[in-house]
Amino acid sequence: MRTGLRHSALLVALLLLPMAAAAQQRSQPGAKPPAAKPAEQPAPEPAAPPYEPQLLQLSEIMGSLAYLRTLCGGREAQDWRARMSALIEAEGRTPQRRDRLTSAFNRGFKAYSLTHRSCTEASQEASSRLAAEGEVLSRALAGRYGG
Repeated sequence: MRTGLRHSALLVALLLLPMAAAAQQRSQPGAKPPAAKPAEQPAPEPAAPPYEPQLLQLSEIMGSLAYLRTLCGGREAQDWRARMSALIEAEGRTPQRRDRLTSAFNRGFKAYSLTHRSCTEASQEASSRLAAEGEVLSRALAGRYGG
């Protein structure tokens, strides 16, 4: 029993020792705090390509279409998620970039889910308009930057 008590006391002393040392340093006037280790910085992200704004806009449109086409029972409703996955696979070279693309898709999905609760004529019109806008944007991106 005594050995178990000694181990417990030793463990408590080892745990309290750093706190006691820190308290003593704080109580001494003019004492400098212990130097903190600099946090390791993640590797810098490569510069975004010049077409990044258009790609994020296209991702947002795809999210909007994923919501609206599902809402209105479109045949290709699930295709938009698959297309977005392919886009992330092709363009998401870093975790930060994948997050930006995914966030844009989710932002588009959520924006329409807040205002369109059932398939209406306005929902169908928005879907058609977004599809046309996405097509123009994707053609412009492919024409200018290849792919």
